[in-house]
Amino acid sequence: MSYVLGLHEIDQTRLAEFGGKGANLGELTRINGVQVPDGFCVSTEAFNQVVYGNPSVQALLSQLSLLTIEDRGKIAERSAELRSAIESIQIPQDLRDEIVKSLVRLGEQDAYAVRSSATAEDLPTASFAGQQDTYLNCIGKEAILQHIVKCWASLFTERAVMYRLQTNASALQVDQQQVQLAVIVQKMIFPAVSGIMFTADPVTANRKVLSIDASFGLGEALVSGLVNADNYKVRSGQIIGKKLSIKKLAIAALKEGGTKEERIAPEKQRSQALSDEHIVQLECIGRTIEAHFGRPQDIEWCLVEDQFYVVQSRPITTLYPIPEANNGANTEQGPRIYVSVGHQQMMTDAMKPLGLSVWQLSSGRPMPQAGGRLFVDVADDLASPTRRDVIINVLGKFNPLIKDALTTILERGDLIHLPPDSQQVVSDQGNQGPSYADYQTLKEFDPAIVSELIDHSQTQIAALQQTIQGLSGTDVVEFIENDIQQPRRSMANPQSFGVIMTGMNASTWINEHIQNWLGDKNVADTLTQSVPHNVTSEMGLALLDVADVIRPYPVIIAYLQQVSLSPEKQPGFLDGLVQFDGGQEVRKAIEAFLTKYGMRCVGEIDITKTRWSEKPAILIPLLLGNIKNFGPGAGKQKFEQGRQEALRKEQELMERLRQLPDGEQKASETKRMIDLVRNFAGYREYPKYDIVSRYAIYKQALLNEAEQLVKAGVIHDKEDIYYLRFEELRDVVRTHKLDYSIIRERKDEYKRFEKLTPPLIMTSDGEVITGQHNRENMSADAIAGLAVSSGTVEGRARVILDLENADLEPGDILITSFTDPSWTPLFVSIKGLVTEVGGLMTHGAVIAREYGLPAIVGVDNATKLIKDGQRIRLNGTEGYVEILS
Repeated sequence: MSYVLGLHEIDQTRLAEFGGKGANLGELTRINGVQVPDGFCVSTEAFNQVVYGNPSVQALLSQLSLLTIEDRGKIAERSAELRSAIESIQIPQDLRDEIVKSLVRLGEQDAYAVRSSATAEDLPTASFAGQQDTYLNCIGKEAILQHIVKCWASLFTERAVMYRLQTNASALQVDQQQVQLAVIVQKMIFPAVSGIMFTADPVTANRKVLSIDASFGLGEALVSGLVNADNYKVRSGQIIGKKLSIKKLAIAALKEGGTKEERIAPEKQRSQALSDEHIVQLECIGRTIEAHFGRPQDIEWCLVEDQFYVVQSRPITTLYPIPEANNGANTEQGPRIYVSVGHQQMMTDAMKPLGLSVWQLSSGRPMPQAGGRLFVDVADDLASPTRRDVIINVLGKFNPLIKDALTTILERGDLIHLPPDSQQVVSDQGNQGPSYADYQTLKEFDPAIVSELIDHSQTQIAALQQTIQGLSGTDVVEFIENDIQQPRRSMANPQSFGVIMTGMNASTWINEHIQNWLGDKNVADTLTQSVPHNVTSEMGLALLDVADVIRPYPVIIAYLQQVSLSPEKQPGFLDGLVQFDGGQEVRKAIEAFLTKYGMRCVGEIDITKTRWSEKPAILIPLLLGNIKNFGPGAGKQKFEQGRQEALRKEQELMERLRQLPDGEQKASETKRMIDLVRNFAGYREYPKYDIVSRYAIYKQALLNEAEQLVKAGVIHDKEDIYYLRFEELRDVVRTHKLDYSIIRERKDEYKRFEKLTPPLIMTSDGEVITGQHNRENMSADAIAGLAVSSGTVEGRARVILDLENADLEPGDILITSFTDPSWTPLFVSIKGLVTEVGGLMTHGAVIAREYGLPAIVGVDNATKLIKDGQRIRLNGTEGYVEILS
């Protein structure tokens, strides 16, 4: 077996033998028009035989494998011992002979670069870039052999081990003893200029814009951040941007080996590193490489006289995938514009395939997917004069950042092209019910409408539950496929959506007119406290009532505390309650809560998420927190307190308005709008409750079918169906046939998607378009967001990313990525809310207003900028956070 191959003998199929970097370099040698310095690669098999075959190395590896990411000090110690052990290894004679033979063929006295190439490096799904070492300008066989061993040892630097542990913790299974290393030995290139090229703009993610960093001397200095570089932006052969740096330093090669720093002559420091002609030529090379690999690339290059050499190309793994094009989308009218559904639903986590497809079936318009998330294409809406303002204003009412971003798109003029006939409707969205413009306010005001809508929904859900219990096999799947359209039909009901829009528009009217007449900002926030019919805020108060049932029984409280710390006791904890005095009563109270709210959970728009009814123990920390933080009757007290505050605000406004010119008319108009808000605003939460109630019923029926598939040996676990799209599941239920590799592949894909952060808005070119918050009335160091619930509070910041591990004290300010209705029980314990995602009418904002909590949403990176335990001031009227200590 040969342990050494020339680069021209390697391609992408040899990744396991020559690592990611080696496989990519070998592939580059096969591309016409791309020059790669000659060289060879020492295989991973050589590494396995020499390194992993060494008993002392194996003993140290065994010790390292027992450590976790928390053992940083021990990891540093073990890593140093491992490197020392590896560097003391003598290369066996047969391998040494192979390496020297390759060196003689290329030129034994020439200078070489010796680079590491790990099997978990430069992959399409994870780069692991820069984790192992590279050695430049190595001359002579002894120096090269020595640095091959150093490359082997660099697999176990502290940074490389920690990186693999961190990556393993978040998804990719990279075992410390399974990762392997090849070594590339490549002829040195001594360039005048070198740098990095990204075939997709690393700032905006635009796949059509290529970005080049260039500086004088060796490129390793630029990669490691030691020198400044020019930056050039290129699109389709046109240079669209230049940013020239002051380049004072370069790294050059020494004749005797190694490198040195060199000062750049003052007259050359401000000069352009690459000529315009070379910039365009380099773009052409980059696009050629990208086309060969089929995805955007991060390319290292160098220029000698007039010849470009490519010394590395790896996939750019940080780009968010581009959503699939809508069926029938009019691509001739320019790029598509995709708006994130998750940001509107306050659930930006990745969804599994079944969850994606069920939500798509439930939606009123096409929703292309990317990275495990859903998007809506609004390009045709923006291009249509009859729909443009409507879509911007409707989406903007939910989230002003979307409005700002869409307005920016229109102002740019290069993304949306109007049709020749300015009145042309670009596309027909199909049978989706009345247009947005039809839903301004209900023409007739009847508070009974809300109760009638809720009663109708409850009747339908009860009928659904009854009907689906008698179905099985393909009958149940086909029934769900038909019934899943019902929420869409309900939302298209002019009364249902009319109630929602009436409440929203009345709230907007109050805020605008009262600020104009009296100078008060966002008074509707107070007026919406404790409105009736809000099923989500009622849920938070209902859990306080359950805590009241538990509170008189200390032995049950102690039992719940023990269960919360013992995962093995959680599945049957309800049954365990009956052993205690009062246990039957407590169990009955919890089960009653689950009957009404057990369909809820974190990320509930994904049907695959675990519902509270499936894992009631999720509620234990919330119940214990309520018992600790509140006294008896807190639920009713909180509701009545909010109702009284809203009433006092209404009376105050009426008195002040009547003192104005035309005061009686102003008061009368305002009173009508307040009544609309009080009677209709609570219904905003109900359609979501209706949907997730149906989802819980669908899910149980589908899991029943999954159990039959497990018994038939079609799948291994009933939750495997989560990785099938709905239509695929229907076929599997019908045929009892499945290629199980699909499940494995999608599980791996889902783990990758979990790590991605979806953009709010992106184009079909991959460009991420961001909106900006209004920073008026705030200091330069304030953290800006969107004000959604008025008031100013100070308190301790509690950064919480996992609802099940929430530990709050009264007066804390909750800082989190996003909240959906399942987070509502926490709202009773806090005095303010900050989220990274959200808008004016998303769930967290609605409930914060009803509970009277100052809140801001859409605070980019809030969970990183604000540290847990810091004292902060939250201004929910102006929309910013200040760090106090």
